[in-house]
Amino acid sequence: MPLKQGYSQRTIRSNIRTELKAGRPMKQAVAISLNTARKAAAKAGHPARAPRKGRKG
Repeated sequence: MPLKQGYSQRTIRSNIRTELKAGRPMKQAVAISLNTARKAAAKAGHPARAPRKGRKG
């Protein structure tokens, strides 16, 4: 199933769930979802709204 194009929290959460169901590890699912959201935000002309994966520590 293809991922949804969008950068809202709801869309990102849905894409993570889709990737997890496909058997991907959690970190990889998050990275793929955030990358998809970043591309969608840039395409929509809202690059400042693109989510960034924060680092802890």
